[in-house]
Amino acid sequence: MRALIQRVKKGSVEVDNKIISTIDQGIVLFIGIENADTNLDIEWICKKVSQLRIFDDENKIMNKSLLEIGGDLLVISQFTLHALTKKGNRPSYIKAAKSDFAIKIYNQFLEHIEIILNKKPFAGIFGADMLVKIENDGPVTIFLDSKN
Repeated sequence: MRALIQRVKKGSVEVDNKIISTIDQGIVLFIGIENADTNLDIEWICKKVSQLRIFDDENKIMNKSLLEIGGDLLVISQFTLHALTKKGNRPSYIKAAKSDFAIKIYNQFLEHIEIILNKKPFAGIFGADMLVKIENDGPVTIFLDSKN
């Protein structure tokens, strides 16, 4: 499982010109699922997302986690995080999970992170064409790969 964390002041997602989720301070998280992903990958990514100390403390030092600040989380499924670009100019997505498997893992991820954060995460719509708006804070962008 791959995840791209973006620390934000605000974030939102639209589908068919309708805003379906909006957040204030927190994280917009893009997750890419592959066929080899298991509960261990879900748990590892969830733990990192909730506990990474990427938010400023009172001294403007990145020393607080999403859990500690009570921030919002917006989760967006993004198979393109598994793009292979070594050969040619057209990305290959052969490592990305097929949608029937990926949606199960995505939903399990949402359930698990809700337990950790003790609040429901905001989310996009799996497989939809979405317009994601992000007001980056920092910017702070971190890439996670549960396999590496």
